[in-house]
Amino acid sequence: MRWEERLLAVFDDLEQQADGLALAVRDAEVPELARAAYAEVDLASRLHASVGHPLTLTVAGVGEVAGELLRAGRGWCLVGRGAGTWVVRTEGIVAVRGLSEQALGGDHRQLPARLGLGSMLRSLAEATVPVAAYAFDASVHTGRVRRVGADFFELWEPATTDVAGWRLVPFHAISALRPVPEG
Repeated sequence: MRWEERLLAVFDDLEQQADGLALAVRDAEVPELARAAYAEVDLASRLHASVGHPLTLTVAGVGEVAGELLRAGRGWCLVGRGAGTWVVRTEGIVAVRGLSEQALGGDHRQLPARLGLGSMLRSLAEATVPVAAYAFDASVHTGRVRRVGADFFELWEPATTDVAGWRLVPFHAISALRPVPEG
């Protein structure tokens, strides 16, 4: 073997070693990059990707709420069907079973999915639907949503006939709401 062939063989060997080291470094980086990317996924992204899925939520002050995830908005989700429908604030969620493995970032959500709890409460006020508002401390406030402010809503409790029948409820105190049957 001539010296040029030996030199080329040495270079080939060094290139193969460098390629092997590059692959080893990449193989070590891929799991770390995946962990870093997953660390950016929030609960809202998982909820938005799970619309249409059956799931079970454990909700502070309520317990388990099971049903189809009908909608997900900014800071809330709608679970159930008909009279068994719940509006659950994401801050009230203690645990979830049944979520999709996927996530849907904010840029890919439709406009209605970007609406906050205030928008949902305003629609309840317009519909004059009686609701039960469940607080984190397990207390329940019932009535019709009258007006909705930036971070609170007012409930009219029909059992009273004076101004004391209005109750102001801050958003941060509520974990979930549900319609209640009239009568």
